[in-house]
Amino acid sequence: MKEQRLLDLMRLLLKNSKRSDRDLAKEFGVSQPTITRMRGKLEKEGYIETYTIVPDFTKLGYNMLVFTFVKMKYYPTQEEALQVQREAMDWVRKRPNVIFAADGQGLGGKDVVIVSFHKDYSKYTDFIRSFALDWGRIVGTFESFTVDVASKFKMKALDLKYLADDR
Repeated sequence: MKEQRLLDLMRLLLKNSKRSDRDLAKEFGVSQPTITRMRGKLEKEGYIETYTIVPDFTKLGYNMLVFTFVKMKYYPTQEEALQVQREAMDWVRKRPNVIFAADGQGLGGKDVVIVSFHKDYSKYTDFIRSFALDWGRIVGTFESFTVDVASKFKMKALDLKYLADDR
């Protein structure tokens, strides 16, 4: 039961993390300190990693959202793997336009996905060139899917609030 209440609070915060503990307490029918403790527990246990906003990316100057899918040509040995992982984490950390990067599985045997924002096509090509030069020794092929974030046709806007209703 307590777990369910924490998840219910999480869903409300996904929809709007700006809501005050007092406002949430009214909706839950509990005291404001109870909500504050529940929120603290969600943070401490890692359910909430950070609070952020979803901006209008074009107003920040970003015109492209890019999904880059990578197929490795070379897999590091066990000894090399930690070093490669550290290098990869350092590489993406130095690029604040990269919002997500991870290994995985995809069509055509793709091993890695990188999700990034770019101000324009020139910045995107600089990014891809840097990626190819820095990682060419272990990357076989990569393909990108680009999205014009200024496009008026969006089936659904990028926002995590939709997860609140996925039960």
